[in-house]
Amino acid sequence: MIPSSFPTREEIARLSARMLLEIGAVNFRPEEPYILASGLPSPTYIDCRKLISYPRIRSTLMDFLTVTVMRDAGFEAFDNIAGGETAGIPFAALVAERMALPMSYVRKKPKGYGRNARIEGAMAPGQRVLLVEDLTTDGGSKLSFVDAIRETGASCGHTAVIFYYGIFPETEKTLGDHGIALHHLCTWWDVLAEARTSGVFPADTLHQVEGFLKDPRGWQEAHKPA
Repeated sequence: MIPSSFPTREEIARLSARMLLEIGAVNFRPEEPYILASGLPSPTYIDCRKLISYPRIRSTLMDFLTVTVMRDAGFEAFDNIAGGETAGIPFAALVAERMALPMSYVRKKPKGYGRNARIEGAMAPGQRVLLVEDLTTDGGSKLSFVDAIRETGASCGHTAVIFYYGIFPETEKTLGDHGIALHHLCTWWDVLAEARTSGVFPADTLHQVEGFLKDPRGWQEAHKPA
């Protein structure tokens, strides 16, 4: 069912951050940094996959994502909703259900047998496709998914995510240079503000996290594993 209510962007960001904190999807560990896929350290880690196990929160966030996309991109802007393998698949299905649109998904690489496809589901030339993912950091991983969609003859000029890091200034330029507009619900700054309000983390931890958010590359360089 297409949502009909439109909270303000600020309220969507605040409530989205609150829900991520409530289910323990937000992890802060400056004293023993996480190592990201890039090999770089980070005092923060977010696990949006946990959302699929919480029906009330999952449903609310998908309503938020749907109305955000429709408000920003248009009410009749898309013909197909595509999820990125793997984390984006359930969220794409939920958004597609709300928008009453077909759903497909994009593999990270061809499956290696059979049709050797990267696109699963029906996607036709000329369709306007929205790429849905759980999150984005610097935007780079989205480019391969978008290119695979465009190779079918469909167009893809928008991606929607629940969580956007919001700390790497190159992200929106990387996506914009590739012809992609980014839509999101909340960022690390929203989570930090809500974490301070809720008191779920010690003040010193939040102070160290804020230092990372202000200068992520500098923080990573200073905390590289020996």
